[in-house]
Amino acid sequence: QFVESGGGLVQPGGTLLLSCVVPDSSSDYYAVGWFRQVSEEDHEGVACITSEDNRSRYSSTVKERFIISWDRTKNFLYLHMSDLRPGDTAVYYCAPSGTEGDTCDPGDYEDWGRGTLVNVSS
Repeated sequence: QFVESGGGLVQPGGTLLLSCVVPDSSSDYYAVGWFRQVSEEDHEGVACITSEDNRSRYSSTVKERFIISWDRTKNFLYLHMSDLRPGDTAVYYCAPSGTEGDTCDPGDYEDWGRGTLVNVSS
């Protein structure tokens, strides 16, 4: 089961590191990714990384501010967040994809964790 941690309250311009436990079955996934809830029914694909060759994709809203990385030796997925803005406030989730390719479409991901809340506020 994917389990997120690391959320909290941070001031605008600050940094935060989110972590996600990735079950030791990464060979079953084409990719893993970070998502955030933008409305009651919609999620945004924030950053995703492929299993085979570490290709990453980012939402245009976070590109060059967030970095996704996957430590396979420790079974952890990370999201390093910098220059945080109030618009980044959300519950963040990690999940695996069973769809081939470097998709970051939330519809291609399943088995979501429970999420961790990031609150960017002064």
